[in-house]
Amino acid sequence: MTDTLHAALNPASIAIIGASENVHKIGGRPIAYMQRMGYRGKLYPINPSRRELQGLACYPSLAALPEVPEMAIVIVAGDQAIAAVEDCAARGVRCAVVIASGFGETGPEGRAQQDHMRDVARAAGMRLVGPNTQGLANFGSGAIASFSTLFTEMPPEDGPVAVVSQSGGMAAMAYGLLRARGLGVRYVHATGNEADVGVADLAWAVAQDPEVKLLLLYLEHIANPALLAATAAHARARGLPIVAVKAGRTAGGALAASSHTGSLANEDRVVDAFLRRHGIWRVRDPHALALAAPGYLQGWQPAGRRLVIVSNSGASCVMGADAAEQHGLQIATLSDATRRALAARLPGFATTTNPIDITAALLSNSGLFSEVLPVLAQDDAADMVFIHIPVSGAGYDVERFARDTAAFAKASGKPVAVAAWQESVAAVFRAAGVATYANEDEALGALAQVAGHTALLREPVPATPALEAPALPSGSGLLNEADSLALLAAQGVPVVEHRLCRSAEAARAAFTELGGPVAVKACSRDVPHKSEHGLVALNLLDAEAVATAFTQQWDKLAAMGAAQDGVLVARMRRGRHEAMVGAHIDPQFGPVVAVGDGGKYVEAMRDVALLVPPFAEAEVVAALGRLRIAPLLAGTRGDPPLDVQALARIAVQVGQTIVAAQGRIASIDLNPVLLGAAGDGATVVDALIELKETP
Repeated sequence: MTDTLHAALNPASIAIIGASENVHKIGGRPIAYMQRMGYRGKLYPINPSRRELQGLACYPSLAALPEVPEMAIVIVAGDQAIAAVEDCAARGVRCAVVIASGFGETGPEGRAQQDHMRDVARAAGMRLVGPNTQGLANFGSGAIASFSTLFTEMPPEDGPVAVVSQSGGMAAMAYGLLRARGLGVRYVHATGNEADVGVADLAWAVAQDPEVKLLLLYLEHIANPALLAATAAHARARGLPIVAVKAGRTAGGALAASSHTGSLANEDRVVDAFLRRHGIWRVRDPHALALAAPGYLQGWQPAGRRLVIVSNSGASCVMGADAAEQHGLQIATLSDATRRALAARLPGFATTTNPIDITAALLSNSGLFSEVLPVLAQDDAADMVFIHIPVSGAGYDVERFARDTAAFAKASGKPVAVAAWQESVAAVFRAAGVATYANEDEALGALAQVAGHTALLREPVPATPALEAPALPSGSGLLNEADSLALLAAQGVPVVEHRLCRSAEAARAAFTELGGPVAVKACSRDVPHKSEHGLVALNLLDAEAVATAFTQQWDKLAAMGAAQDGVLVARMRRGRHEAMVGAHIDPQFGPVVAVGDGGKYVEAMRDVALLVPPFAEAEVVAALGRLRIAPLLAGTRGDPPLDVQALARIAVQVGQTIVAAQGRIASIDLNPVLLGAAGDGATVVDALIELKETP
């Protein structure tokens, strides 16, 4: 898998190659930071023009040091950087952090130089961070191999959060947003071009630290999905939530990511499926990375998405309800007992339904929070509480409000978020340990994120069934439709009843056996898209029509020079909707299954969900519920609900099949899959399977 990168996280000694006396220069900052943060290891500045530097003895070269350092920070540029890496590798340095840029992100020549440094490091067993990296920072030990200016602007404080990022700028931004919320951060690591050490390596390493309670990632590509998956599994087992930004969502973003780090971007919808499979919550930007951090660190684990809103303003109640719906939260329906208890404590003009408007009575009775909140704690319908205070100040006992809110959160275990735009008010709530935001959108966004992430992590991890590999012919390329259907049927997938015919007489007999109406389709491994060549005839009602269609299609295959594998005669099936199920081998993530809306326009509409196997039927049903066609699947305008369970079963079978094939199946395309009403099942009408040789 990987070592724990001890020399990167907790080196006992560090050499700074290209060290500077000036604490504002890149070569001077790491030394200044480490002395300020009390790094207890040995520091060895290397600069041939100086004897002393920032109060430390300075050395002319790596060879002149009294010992081989565990880590070296390489700040010199160009050919000097390459030479420094070679020297580090030769002398037994365990980890080199290459700050210098101008390598893989610049083009082929720079990529070749970067690859050379990587190869030299690997041959010596040395780990290489970068190049083009802002560096690594461990505020727990004071080992700060980084030049980030933000560590000066916002002084570090050790804490339970780890940030691991490809981008130095995004690492610094996440750090700054967390510190602005008063949160301590233990690790801020940036991997740069990832010639060797990547985000997955450092994520695995910091996830081993029991003091880390929240892991935040910024990714522009996922180079080692297997290691990231292992990290996620370890994190789930120890209750460590992982939240990630994966940039490059769009074609333009993917191109920018490539030019930024010299990396390749991953296909975005597959990334979504991969992250979801492994319980990693994806957010849009570093602001969202930091947004819900207070809730995660307070241990929020809401039972559901039902929300109670409390405010001293009726307008805030209305706006809170609007924002809750936008974030997918439900306004909880309070029990009659709760409403009676609230009515006994609130003035008669207050609102006891949810949202709860306690009105300006809060000004005259500062204990209303302490009276209302414990009542809500007893109601099982209240999964979370949002308190909005749009007006406060002189005359309001804000400290008591905050104290009562914190006591309620601690006693009830229910997540509580407060919105207060007045900094004087917000600061009091934050000081009391309450998650506090500037507005309802941020507060409810944080609650929704943690609720969604908690539900995702509660989903059972699907077991990987031990399946026998399907019987496959040798070679590669497309199977014809008959062979594709036969392979699927052997795996338990329901396929249309059909016969493969090689003569007009056999086609007549097939019609007699199946009964009409039937479809007649040419079957050739060389012609995957038959309808485009006029090789499909539908709704044929007599044997002679079937024989005629057979002859026409057989002759046309011959005229095209295509393989005459036969002609399919298949029973016409009717369904209420055309769906699709597909699967392919992603070069980074392995098997991926697609399921959703099918038919002629599947490529144009792209209303499909992607899942990474193994997965359960319930996950497929949930994924289908997030598609645009979900209302149609559920039944609308008098139409019955469709058999999504049967479609989910087919998706699971397809996922199991492509996994069991161990790389021999390149892709599976089932379109259409005819869906009946709930309980009537689903049937694969058309199938195409592509094989590939294993290396």
